[in-house]
Amino acid sequence: MTAVDEWTDDLAATGELTPPIVDRIVSIHGDRGQQAIEAVAEKRVKAYRDFTVVVGHDDEYIVENDGCTCKDSEYNLDQADPDQLCWHAIAVRIAEAIDETDDHDMWYSDVRDFL
Repeated sequence: MTAVDEWTDDLAATGELTPPIVDRIVSIHGDRGQQAIEAVAEKRVKAYRDFTVVVGHDDEYIVENDGCTCKDSEYNLDQADPDQLCWHAIAVRIAEAIDETDDHDMWYSDVRDFL
């Protein structure tokens, strides 16, 4: 089991971001973990029928199976290391574990056409 799986399981079991879990996320992921926690608190994790999307500062990023469309994920992370995630993917993990996604009963592919 990876470190990410461990804190995700702990989050799902408690249903909330407790101080020890926050400390663990930040100790493992640093600034990425902090940004993810802030995104969840600000309700910037959106679940659509086809994708989960995290609203960033400059764009929206699609996250699927811990992969993300952001440049950080593409260029800076070791894809072979399951504990290396961009902050968007961490935010999705957190939001799903504590049931804090902003759910939209529509297709993101349809919404994206209007943006």
